[in-house]
Amino acid sequence: MRSAPTILHLDMDAFYASVEQASKPSLRGKAVIVGGLGPRGVVATASYEARVLGVHSAMPMSQARRLAPNAAYLVPRFALYRSISDQVMALLRALSPLVEPLSLDEAFVDLEAGGTAWDERSARLAGTKLRADIRAVTGLTGSVGLAASKMLAKIASEEAKPDGLVVIEPGTERAMLEPMPVRTLPGVGPATGDHLRRAGIHTVGEIAEAGEDELVRLLGKAHGHALYAMALARDDRPVVAERETKSVSVEDTYDVDIHDRVRVGLEVQRLADRCVRRLRGAGLSGRTIVLKVRRYDFSTLTRSETLRGPTDDPAVVREAAARLLDSVDTTGGVRLLGVGVSGLADYTQEDLFAQAAGGAGEETPEGEEPETAPEPRPETPAERRWPAGHDVRHAEHGHGWVQGSGLGRVTVRFETPGSAPGRVKTFRVDDPALEPADPLPLVDDPPDLLETTGTRGTPDAPSRPRPLEA
Repeated sequence: MRSAPTILHLDMDAFYASVEQASKPSLRGKAVIVGGLGPRGVVATASYEARVLGVHSAMPMSQARRLAPNAAYLVPRFALYRSISDQVMALLRALSPLVEPLSLDEAFVDLEAGGTAWDERSARLAGTKLRADIRAVTGLTGSVGLAASKMLAKIASEEAKPDGLVVIEPGTERAMLEPMPVRTLPGVGPATGDHLRRAGIHTVGEIAEAGEDELVRLLGKAHGHALYAMALARDDRPVVAERETKSVSVEDTYDVDIHDRVRVGLEVQRLADRCVRRLRGAGLSGRTIVLKVRRYDFSTLTRSETLRGPTDDPAVVREAAARLLDSVDTTGGVRLLGVGVSGLADYTQEDLFAQAAGGAGEETPEGEEPETAPEPRPETPAERRWPAGHDVRHAEHGHGWVQGSGLGRVTVRFETPGSAPGRVKTFRVDDPALEPADPLPLVDDPPDLLETTGTRGTPDAPSRPRPLEA
């Protein structure tokens, strides 16, 4: 391990919920829950105000509603979250060429590789400035952990939440880890934690005391060795700048099980089109088509087919997915469908038309269906969907967001990130003066910090002494 805390871990605070609070003045300081709002939806992120009430990520939305009936429940706006994530990641890459994103709101940074930090003082300065820059550019807060290894930096950022900075100085790791619960260590989930507890092991210090042989006996060779090393604060994993994308996939969970085989087939075609759009957006193609089906009894089946060469042709992906569906029994109902492409490449093989099943192309709809297009319903062909939390604009009242909709009505609160809490008005869902809108920036005229600081380093940190040249 290193002799200085020059590995940084950034974790944005309640990211999705914080973005929603920053863009909606009326929700600041209130419980906000972002996720799927249907009967089978789950919580993606909960604000700290909602967490006090017991709500947490991955919780069923029905349970969250029981715990926090008065919270604001919003549909995610992933395009906005990605754009803000891009701003944050750009700030991280200004610190070092070695940035390892873990998700939209979390990443490791090797400060030493960027010449940004080399000791405790310069690392702390870099972390402090990063937090200030993130607030200036996005209006949001992030927690920073600094340590000599990735494992410890992640633990430090968790200790720093919310909106803080924690540095673990080399030499203090064992003393810091010993009293912590075993679930603190990466890879120790509920099952492993219960197994250790039954063996009388409750803290990280007790893991170290148990010894490597005992851990191998309890957990198996690979897990036992790894857990013992972590308990001794040993972690030599490097920060990896680029992670190879292994697959591209999309899936949908349905509020009501789908029993109609024709409807299942149409959903698979729609998912195949979405998957191809994502594939093309990443400039990739793939050879293996994967179908995922979760049935009414929660059993999950996957089927795959490998083509002769990589493709990003929606017709080819649709037809391969349809062939895979033919081998799956969906009689009892389907609750989840997914289509993915793996075996990725950055080129396509054009001569793939012969792989299409005979006659299947006749049933393939022309063009690509919009990702959010609802299934056509003849009785209400013109009805528009208004997801809760999404942006709208009214010809008379200006910019706002959807508080809720139903029974042919949509309720809108008119406010912007820089305004006071706004007024609420209700309209018919087909009101011609109301239309969807793009999100507004969270910060007006954010400073161009990359322009002022260059691509590397932090101007507030002292210069590192350079060795004399021979």
